[in-house]
Amino acid sequence: MADKNPLSDLTFLGGPSRLARYIGRPIHHFAAIEAAGGVLMLIATVAALVWVNSPWQDSYFDFWHTHVSFSVGDYHFEHDLEHIVQDGLMAVFFFVVGLEIKREMVNGQLRDPRFAALPAVAALGGMVVPALVYFAFNAGGPGQDGWGIPMATDIAFAIGVLSLLGNRISRQMKVFLLTLAIVDDIGAILVIAIFYTSDLSSNWLLTAAILLAGILILRRLHVWYLPVYIVIGVAFWLAVLESGVHATIAGVVLGLITPAKPLQSEDEARSWARWLQMQDHIHTDDVRRVGFHIRESQPVSLRIEELLHPIAGYIIIPLFALSAAGVELSGDVLSDAASSRVTLGVILGLVVGKTVGISLFAWIAHRLGWVTIPKSLAGSHMVGLSMVAGIGFTVSLFISRLAFDDPTIADESKIGILVGSLIAAVVGMGILSRTESPPKYADKA
Repeated sequence: MADKNPLSDLTFLGGPSRLARYIGRPIHHFAAIEAAGGVLMLIATVAALVWVNSPWQDSYFDFWHTHVSFSVGDYHFEHDLEHIVQDGLMAVFFFVVGLEIKREMVNGQLRDPRFAALPAVAALGGMVVPALVYFAFNAGGPGQDGWGIPMATDIAFAIGVLSLLGNRISRQMKVFLLTLAIVDDIGAILVIAIFYTSDLSSNWLLTAAILLAGILILRRLHVWYLPVYIVIGVAFWLAVLESGVHATIAGVVLGLITPAKPLQSEDEARSWARWLQMQDHIHTDDVRRVGFHIRESQPVSLRIEELLHPIAGYIIIPLFALSAAGVELSGDVLSDAASSRVTLGVILGLVVGKTVGISLFAWIAHRLGWVTIPKSLAGSHMVGLSMVAGIGFTVSLFISRLAFDDPTIADESKIGILVGSLIAAVVGMGILSRTESPPKYADKA
């Protein structure tokens, strides 16, 4: 069979070499699959578990506790690799989350309250009920601060599970779960900012506010030189980190203020392209000028999201999973986890709390006439989607790291996250695989 190649032959991936044909392009094709990020995250999780439970266990902890430090004038920065991933790289991930939320608010499902109402109400139930289930088991105990753990939905894993079911899942079901997960992310971000923030430094908060105001002024003046924003953005992240507010909030804020509307309309971009075609002599400056106007017909937020999404999905999240999922699974640890209120609270919160919360809140809102549940989302479809939303993983692990200083309790919560997410994925897939395939018109509903 001929090698079907949609890529330019001027690049390595589009070239005729065997390395490109048999390694480069298959990897490129894999990266384009929705479930690819989830697969890499799963591989990283398994690698962390194998590493921690191998004879080289000490090297795992030694590696992530390696300190990195530098000084600039009177300022001294010192953190270990684990916190650099958690506070630094994960800020990039949450920046992408902020961009996705902004896109949905400007051009997506969150723009229209009629379409956003159902997943928003369902997401509220999917946050409140799991937190209550967890708190019911841990109120007054050493694990009570972990109530935010089962509130989260892992977008990459959840959408990846749906993609494995093929045409049994309508586009409307995917959009519902995606929008629900985005609203869920907003809730998780607020929980992190409000409840998992340490002592605040007024000086650093003021510095962060001044830097943020500077970014907004530059936006207002239509300054589009990206390196300026990178420098100020990094300074803003550092100020937020030192202020006591969790540094990932800086990423979300920067994502939300990134322009999501293009400077040029598509018609204006086409006009510039036609102008270039009509020139008898084309100079490099003309091409650069037209290229700018064509490029600006696409929102800067979308361009940055397309640039960073692969980095966040294929590098940052697997690295975070590798650093966070390392749990010793010895007989004693598993025995303690089996009787732990923290582990049980997380599992039941993700599996039962999510399913009941999402389904119940959606049903109540429908009965009150606040929302309409389409046929493709009713009955077992809603139950199955609610169960899949119980795949917490990334943000759940993240909140677990913030909630517990005691490594024993932290490990018990991680075991709960792994078990609960696995049960939610398997049972959710089982329910959805037994539902009838949606009619072709379901996507148009």
